[in-house]
Amino acid sequence: MSYTAESIRNIAIIAHVDHGKTTLVDHLLKQSGTFRENEAVEDRMMDSMDLERERGITIAAKNASFIYKDIKVNIVDTPGHSDFGGEVERILDMVDGAILLVDASEGPLPQTRFVLKKALEKNLELIVCVNKIDRPDSRIEEVVDEVFSLFIDLDASEEQADFSPVYAIARDGKATMDYNNPGEDLRPLFDMIIDKIPAPKTAGDNLQLLISNIDYSDYVGRLGVGRVRGGSLKVGQEVAVCAEEGQRKGKVTALYSYKSSGQQPTEEINAGDIAVVAGLGELKIGDTITSLENPAPLPRITVEEPTVGIMVSVNDGPFAGKEGKHVTSRKIKERLDRELRYNVALRVQDTDSPDTWKVLGRGELQLAVFLEQIRREGFEVLVSKPQVLFKDGPEGKLEPIEHVVIDVEEAYQGAVTKKLGERKGILNNITSMASGRTRLEFQIPTRGLIGYRSEFLTDTRGTGLLNTQLIGFEDYRGDIIQRKNGALVSDRAGKATAYSLANLEDRGRHFITPGAEVYLGMVIGENSKENNLNVNVVREKKLTNVRASGKDDSIQLTPVKPMSLEEAMEWISDEELIEVTPENIRLRCRILDPHKRKK
Repeated sequence: MSYTAESIRNIAIIAHVDHGKTTLVDHLLKQSGTFRENEAVEDRMMDSMDLERERGITIAAKNASFIYKDIKVNIVDTPGHSDFGGEVERILDMVDGAILLVDASEGPLPQTRFVLKKALEKNLELIVCVNKIDRPDSRIEEVVDEVFSLFIDLDASEEQADFSPVYAIARDGKATMDYNNPGEDLRPLFDMIIDKIPAPKTAGDNLQLLISNIDYSDYVGRLGVGRVRGGSLKVGQEVAVCAEEGQRKGKVTALYSYKSSGQQPTEEINAGDIAVVAGLGELKIGDTITSLENPAPLPRITVEEPTVGIMVSVNDGPFAGKEGKHVTSRKIKERLDRELRYNVALRVQDTDSPDTWKVLGRGELQLAVFLEQIRREGFEVLVSKPQVLFKDGPEGKLEPIEHVVIDVEEAYQGAVTKKLGERKGILNNITSMASGRTRLEFQIPTRGLIGYRSEFLTDTRGTGLLNTQLIGFEDYRGDIIQRKNGALVSDRAGKATAYSLANLEDRGRHFITPGAEVYLGMVIGENSKENNLNVNVVREKKLTNVRASGKDDSIQLTPVKPMSLEEAMEWISDEELIEVTPENIRLRCRILDPHKRKK
């Protein structure tokens, strides 16, 4: 069934990480009657990637739809972390309105500001939804005032700032206009979507569709996802594809529209609806599908520039090729090029070496998620320490500056302020929160945050919350002291023994456990002093004919938590690399031979 523009609403859900976007989408789909009563429906159905379910965050934007009062509502769940801001920027091109979801205790955080600014720039109709009103530490009225102040700060118009918030408990599928009365279901939110979000505007009878997302089907190949701006699209129709390199002709072999969280085949899609198109070959985000007779390409999607880069190269270590399926430079380059088709916020640059590429992104998390994805696909690579990208200004070097919002218990406030001060952070605001917590707001160079998150969790005993948002480029703030400790480096190959690790415990903390395979130049731990120390971790206890009963069973090592990819990226220095394979994440010296390292 094809819908006319008047009976369609296109809406995005935008919010900070963990404020309840995906949970709210779950209940909107369930309560709209999308599923049969006896149908098994999993929680967080929109988090389809394994990494999303493991981390509890949305990484890639995804579409769904439901029918309410004969109106088709296309809804897009967007990422909440600023590192995936490129997803948000292109998805907002597909919608006419957005639900701005804000936590009733935490209030608007940096990513809320980022996505709200983008939505206001596109003049989208906004519904403010205050979620988690059942939290014991909720401060509902203060949060509404903070959201209003945020609208004013971002130069919202009077109409945009004159909002009537809806209050929700997304986990229970309840919404209300009066927070003293929790409500029974999400009907107030459904009604607000239908009444407040405008029907999509159409651009006449001439076909125009801007590709905002890319998908793939094993049956029909590459799929382009986007909103039909004008005209209509039919199966078998010949169209023009306007790409960066020029215009070409194509034929639509299959069409799909969204139903629930999946796609259903259809013969025709009219202006205003979101279409999934097959048969047009190599589509890229930003391409326009338009009519052959009167081609009218739309402006390409632009996103903010990357701020952080890493070097990705072929693994040349002693264990190269033992654990990965895809280890050659050709395979790695093909995978990097393939990622560029889907991910508009990522950049890949060639270097002087045919085996090394520079990968640029929005932040450490975005780069770590990409590396984790290719690792699970069987790739094996070496990765360098993340480096901040500088710009040339009229008076010298400019560097990216982040707005950092930190929620900590009052007892840890001093430690956090001291550490960020050492990293060239400037404290702008302190706010006392409920339940003995304090909110600190800093402006700090991006490079000052590299390597800090793990320290932050240690300093706050895992209770602190740290959120960041890029605010622009400013003058270079001077040198920042990086990691103070050296590394413990294996001086030979073999299998690590409990006996040798126990003897090295007073030298520093370890990254490996007994039985781990090591090689010359592999980093096995952090030295308690500033210098690197070459150590023997494969030494076994010499056997004698004098034995003490039970003596060998008494070795007790400090438990070791395997380092995650993000922790490794934060820890290493410029002289070290991360060896990323499907089975292991190892740290190693850039130059393995200790005699060559000295030169």
